[in-house]
Amino acid sequence: ETPVLFKQELQNEEAKEGKQVRLTCELSKPGTPVKWMKGDTVLYASEKYEFKQHGTVAELIIKDVKSLDA
Repeated sequence: ETPVLFKQELQNEEAKEGKQVRLTCELSKPGTPVKWMKGDTVLYASEKYEFKQHGTVAELIIKDVKSLDA
């Protein structure tokens, strides 16, 4: 089976505290499960984190951004 590769890797994004930020990456294979992490910590969907996936594009939306989210 062909390995899944990043066609577009994550880019650094800036946001003002209290706003939201959207992080996007593109994979080589549509529908591939994505695990979002901050360091060694796995992120789970919540009021703070929203995950979207459309074909090969995966998005993480971080709401109410704080300096801890850097």
